[in-house]
Amino acid sequence: MLVTRSNPNLPKHKGMTYFAVDMHSSGVEVRPLRQITGEAEFNEVYLTDARIPDANRIGAEGEGWRVALTTLMNERTAIGGGSANTVKPRRGGAAQDAMAVWNCLPESERTSVRRDQLMQLWVRGEVGRLTNLRAAEKMRTGNPGPEGSVSKLEFAEFNKSLYSFCIDLMGADGQIGYDCTFRRPTELDATGAVRGMQHAFLRVRANSIEGARRRSFATSWASRYSGSRASPESTRSDPGPTCRAVERRLKFTDPDLSMVTSGVTIGVWVSPLRRWNP
Repeated sequence: MLVTRSNPNLPKHKGMTYFAVDMHSSGVEVRPLRQITGEAEFNEVYLTDARIPDANRIGAEGEGWRVALTTLMNERTAIGGGSANTVKPRRGGAAQDAMAVWNCLPESERTSVRRDQLMQLWVRGEVGRLTNLRAAEKMRTGNPGPEGSVSKLEFAEFNKSLYSFCIDLMGADGQIGYDCTFRRPTELDATGAVRGMQHAFLRVRANSIEGARRRSFATSWASRYSGSRASPESTRSDPGPTCRAVERRLKFTDPDLSMVTSGVTIGVWVSPLRRWNP
């Protein structure tokens, strides 16, 4: 996908046109971005004298922002759903991973404090699962609604809490078994749990920025669905009252943005399953 500024004389979100780009075209270069897991699920894309035919345009000219929003809404719903696979989630959602680690603990390590933390995660996972079911029903009748967006926001924070808890439960075993060699990803999974708790602990740090950064997305979500508007005095360091109100409402407690680097996010995503070999 490529969103272009086709009419620079129009303001803001108008005058943009959406294209599908053949990644094998002349002038298209893909450079993998290495993550802390060692994998490269995301890429930098450079276009040098590349020409894209009008036949690759999606939607009307100047309507690129509307098409891009539809793409992002579906992406966020998919991320909020937890994974790219079609396995129906069980009760408790991803919290079942913590349950599996818990069941392997000796009785002496199953303290009341840990049990309480586990149940809090299980409840959050179950609420997320039910919200995703609601979002899936709405998708069958049209574009995704706000449920998918809310799930995406909560999904990112929940996963970081969940797999940090799993690593804590594992004790010293949670400090070893990490494979960070530079490699091509072999499966698509928003949590990485299929490769173990250690891998998931690292992988879910990306959940806060894929499908839109958490703070910028919270602000746009509030503007779109609640009618709120960001303060004109808002800055990068201060996301403004709108974002803070949304985060309080959704009970976000982890402000970790350590994975976010300064600069402009490029809105181009390329499938990591082909096009390059590390």
